[in-house]
Amino acid sequence: MHNTMKNRLVAIFLPLAVLAASCSNNKDKPDAYGSFEATEITVSSLANGKIMMFSIEEGQLLDSNQLVGFIDTTDLHLKKLQTIGQKEVTGSRREDLLAQIAIQEQNRDNILVEKKRVINLLKDGAATQKQLDDINSSLSLIEKQVASIKTQFAGIDNQMESTEQQIAQFRESIKNGRIVNPVKGTVLTKFAENNEVTTFGKPLYKIADLREMQLRVYVSGAQLPLVKTGDNVEVRFDKDEQTNSKTEGIVSWISQTAEFTPKTIQTKEERVNLVYAVKIRVRNDGTLKIGMPGEIKLRSH
Repeated sequence: MHNTMKNRLVAIFLPLAVLAASCSNNKDKPDAYGSFEATEITVSSLANGKIMMFSIEEGQLLDSNQLVGFIDTTDLHLKKLQTIGQKEVTGSRREDLLAQIAIQEQNRDNILVEKKRVINLLKDGAATQKQLDDINSSLSLIEKQVASIKTQFAGIDNQMESTEQQIAQFRESIKNGRIVNPVKGTVLTKFAENNEVTTFGKPLYKIADLREMQLRVYVSGAQLPLVKTGDNVEVRFDKDEQTNSKTEGIVSWISQTAEFTPKTIQTKEERVNLVYAVKIRVRNDGTLKIGMPGEIKLRSH
């Protein structure tokens, strides 16, 4: 009799325990799946030439504005010096013109003194009108010569300006020979080595700030009202084959348009469903890697 009662109790409570465990598992089931990514930046060459120094390695942490190498700009430097020399020659031509004008103006001043003397003599009958006419002709000639000299300034000034622009371009090109890291981050891939010849726009290395990662997940239309920008969510990722690690994340972006579920996320049957991409911002202590799978649990559940 006692064994019969015990068997009945087992028959009653065992299904209840299984049902409770099943409910607990469903309650803990992730709401969305995805993979971790980071904003990757490809740093490219801004100059043509031989890479003289390139001191980075994959996995190395770089600061923003850190000088990591430079490209040979000797040819550009020589061309800049040549152009500076041309500018100095053009500037000396301008000085020569100013000197010529100064001479003509001195001659004019001397003739004006002579003109005043002739006018006084003409009043006394000691000079002739022809003498005065000759002086006026000389003054007129001087004015024309000065005007002719001044017309050359425009061409010289334009040439000076053009030369100065060329010098500025050479300086900028020489500056672009310096390889400066744009953002703080970790070197992901290195595409070039010392002594290689590079060209403008050729990739040198790829870098990303891995201190903060983005987990891109996909939620269904039914889940979408439960997700808002700025929400805190529980983020999970593999700790080992059996267990997950958990951390906090913040919803940073929600797509405004639906798309078919990516093949890498769901089963074939679920891929026919339309979902919305969501990005979760997660602080990274070095554990998270680009491409690592992850999942989230919405706090509102």
